[in-house]
Amino acid sequence: MEFLTNPETWVALGFFMVIGILLWAGVPKIVGTMLDARAATIKAELDEARRLREEAEALLAGFKAKAASAEAEAAQIVTDARADAERFAADARAQLTLQIERRGKLAQDKIAQAEAAAMAEIRALAADAAAAAAKKLIAARMTEDKASALIGDSIKSLGSKLN
Repeated sequence: MEFLTNPETWVALGFFMVIGILLWAGVPKIVGTMLDARAATIKAELDEARRLREEAEALLAGFKAKAASAEAEAAQIVTDARADAERFAADARAQLTLQIERRGKLAQDKIAQAEAAAMAEIRALAADAAAAAAKKLIAARMTEDKASALIGDSIKSLGSKLN
C-alpha cells in the first residue's frame, strides 16, 4: 500500500475526482453551449457586418450614380448657360446694329434738314441780294424820262390786264 502514501497518487486521484465532478455537473455541456452561443453571436455579427457592407456598397453605388447625374446636369446647365449667353450676345449685337442704323438714318435726316434749311437761307439771302442789286442797278440806270415812259406803258396795259 505504498502507492497510498505517494503524493502523486493523491494528486492524480484528486484530479480524476475534479474531472468526474465536472463531468457529473455537466460542465462540458455548459461550456459547449457557451461556445455555441458565442459562435452564434459571432456568426450574427459577421452576418450583420456583411449586411452593413452590402448596404454601404449599395449606398456608394447610389451616391456615385447621383454624382454622375449631378455632373451631367451641371454640364447641361453650363451648356445651356453658354447657349443663352451666345443667344443674348447675338440679340444684343442685332439690337445694337439696328440702333446704330436708326441713329445713322436720324443723323442723315437731320443733315438733310440742315442742308435744306441752309439752302433755303442761301436762296433767301441770294434773292435779297439780287433784289438789292437790281434795285441799285435800276436806280443807277433809270432816268426821269425812262421812268415816265414806263409809268405810261403800265397805265396803258393796265386796262387789258384787268379784263
